[in-house]
Amino acid sequence: MSYTKHLSEDQWLRIKDSLPGKETDPGRSGANNRRFVEAVIWIGRNGARWRSLPGEYGHWSGVHKRFKRWSDKGIWQMLFNTLVEDADMEWVMIDSTIIRAHQHSSGAKGGSKAKP
Repeated sequence: MSYTKHLSEDQWLRIKDSLPGKETDPGRSGANNRRFVEAVIWIGRNGARWRSLPGEYGHWSGVHKRFKRWSDKGIWQMLFNTLVEDADMEWVMIDSTIIRAHQHSSGAKGGSKAKP
Protein backbone atom coordinates (compact mmCIF):
# COMPACT_ATOMS: atom_id res chain seq x y z
CA MET A 1 0.00 0.00 0.00
CA SER A 2 1.38 3.42 -0.88
CA TYR A 3 1.09 6.61 1.12
CA THR A 4 1.68 10.27 0.45
CA LYS A 5 5.28 11.24 1.15
CA HIS A 6 5.81 14.59 2.85
CA LEU A 7 9.55 14.21 3.44
CA SER A 8 12.04 14.53 0.61
CA GLU A 9 14.58 11.74 0.14
CA ASP A 10 17.30 14.08 1.43
CA GLN A 11 15.34 14.83 4.60
CA TRP A 12 14.63 11.15 5.18
CA LEU A 13 18.27 10.19 4.71
CA ARG A 14 19.30 12.84 7.27
CA ILE A 15 17.05 11.46 10.03
CA LYS A 16 16.55 7.73 9.37
CA ASP A 17 19.67 6.47 11.15
CA SER A 18 18.87 8.35 14.37
CA LEU A 19 15.33 6.94 14.75
CA PRO A 20 14.57 4.15 17.21
CA GLY A 21 13.29 0.82 15.95
CA LYS A 22 16.01 0.09 13.38
CA GLU A 23 16.94 -3.53 12.68
CA THR A 24 20.24 -2.98 14.53
CA ASP A 25 18.51 -1.67 17.70
CA PRO A 26 17.77 -4.06 20.57
CA GLY A 27 14.14 -5.01 21.11
CA ARG A 28 11.31 -4.79 18.65
CA SER A 29 11.96 -2.92 15.43
CA GLY A 30 9.53 -0.41 13.95
CA ALA A 31 7.57 -1.85 11.02
CA ASN A 32 8.09 1.24 8.90
CA ASN A 33 9.61 4.34 10.47
CA ARG A 34 9.18 6.46 7.36
CA ARG A 35 5.48 5.67 7.03
CA PHE A 36 5.04 6.52 10.72
CA VAL A 37 6.84 9.88 10.43
CA GLU A 38 4.80 10.66 7.30
CA ALA A 39 1.60 9.86 9.24
CA VAL A 40 2.49 12.32 12.01
CA ILE A 41 3.32 14.99 9.44
CA TRP A 42 -0.06 14.33 7.78
CA ILE A 43 -1.83 14.89 11.12
CA GLY A 44 0.09 18.12 11.71
CA ARG A 45 -0.46 19.52 8.25
CA ASN A 46 -4.17 18.73 8.16
CA GLY A 47 -4.98 19.56 11.79
CA ALA A 48 -7.04 16.40 11.81
CA ARG A 49 -8.05 14.16 14.68
CA TRP A 50 -6.06 10.97 15.10
CA ARG A 51 -9.13 8.93 14.16
CA SER A 52 -9.16 10.70 10.77
CA LEU A 53 -5.76 9.33 9.81
CA PRO A 54 -6.04 7.56 6.42
CA GLY A 55 -5.61 3.80 6.67
CA GLU A 56 -2.64 3.89 4.31
CA TYR A 57 -0.55 5.20 7.24
CA GLY A 58 -1.59 2.43 9.62
CA HIS A 59 -4.19 2.19 12.37
CA TRP A 60 -4.65 5.55 14.09
CA SER A 61 -4.41 4.20 17.64
CA GLY A 62 -1.07 2.51 17.02
CA VAL A 63 0.30 5.64 15.36
CA HIS A 64 -0.92 7.77 18.28
CA LYS A 65 0.63 5.46 20.91
CA ARG A 66 3.95 5.50 19.09
CA PHE A 67 3.74 9.30 18.71
CA LYS A 68 3.28 9.63 22.50
CA ARG A 69 6.23 7.29 23.21
CA TRP A 70 8.50 9.27 20.89
CA SER A 71 7.29 12.53 22.45
CA ASP A 72 8.08 11.31 25.94
CA LYS A 73 11.59 10.31 24.83
CA GLY A 74 12.31 13.65 23.09
CA ILE A 75 12.68 12.08 19.66
CA TRP A 76 10.50 14.69 17.92
CA GLN A 77 12.63 17.51 19.32
CA MET A 78 15.74 15.79 18.01
CA LEU A 79 14.14 15.36 14.57
CA PHE A 80 13.06 18.98 14.37
CA ASN A 81 16.51 20.15 15.43
CA THR A 82 17.98 18.02 12.65
CA LEU A 83 15.54 19.25 9.99
CA VAL A 84 15.44 22.93 10.99
CA GLU A 85 18.38 23.54 8.66
CA ASP A 86 15.98 22.88 5.78
CA ALA A 87 14.00 26.05 4.97
CA ASP A 88 10.90 24.06 3.99
CA MET A 89 10.63 22.52 7.45
CA GLU A 90 11.30 25.62 9.63
CA TRP A 91 7.59 26.21 10.25
CA VAL A 92 6.76 22.66 11.33
CA MET A 93 6.11 22.11 15.01
CA ILE A 94 3.83 19.49 16.47
CA ASP A 95 3.03 19.23 20.12
CA SER A 96 -0.04 18.67 22.20
CA THR A 97 -0.94 22.38 22.16
CA ILE A 98 -1.83 22.37 18.46
CA ILE A 99 -3.28 18.88 18.06
CA ARG A 100 -7.00 19.37 18.52
CA ALA A 101 -8.79 17.31 21.13
CA HIS A 102 -12.39 16.23 20.95
CA GLN A 103 -14.76 18.57 22.81
CA HIS A 104 -15.60 15.86 25.35
CA SER A 105 -11.97 15.23 26.23
CA SER A 106 -11.73 18.42 28.29
CA GLY A 107 -14.13 17.13 30.93
CA ALA A 108 -16.67 19.89 30.30
CA LYS A 109 -20.25 19.11 31.15
CA GLY A 110 -22.56 18.80 28.20
CA GLY A 111 -26.26 19.23 27.84
CA SER A 112 -28.64 22.13 27.89
CA LYS A 113 -27.78 25.15 29.99
CA ALA A 114 -31.40 26.33 30.20
CA LYS A 115 -33.37 25.42 33.31
CA PRO A 116 -37.07 24.57 33.05
